[in-house]
Amino acid sequence: MTHAEFVSAHRTGTLHVRIDPQRASRYVSARLMLPFMMLPVLGTGAALALIGWVWTGLAVIALGIALPRLIKRSAPHFLLTQALRDENLYRELIAAKVLEISA
Repeated sequence: MTHAEFVSAHRTGTLHVRIDPQRASRYVSARLMLPFMMLPVLGTGAALALIGWVWTGLAVIALGIALPRLIKRSAPHFLLTQALRDENLYRELIAAKVLEISA
């Protein structure tokens, strides 16, 4: 199915789109490099806590833990929205078996 057919069929509601949440989460995590982004945030929070800004440091640590989880949780909806807009991403998601289409 071409991207144009996918978009028009999705808008009319004639196809069923399934996005695997685990694969979507891993895909987004890898594309955004979430583990590498989380480490400096956690380090900054620890540093703030150690220099005396305890509550601010703990808030930054909590943000560093919660934000990647929220991003991963919303990955299926985000990827579907982007796949409807971007043909290259649509092909990547089909190839990675993140996006499955059934009529």
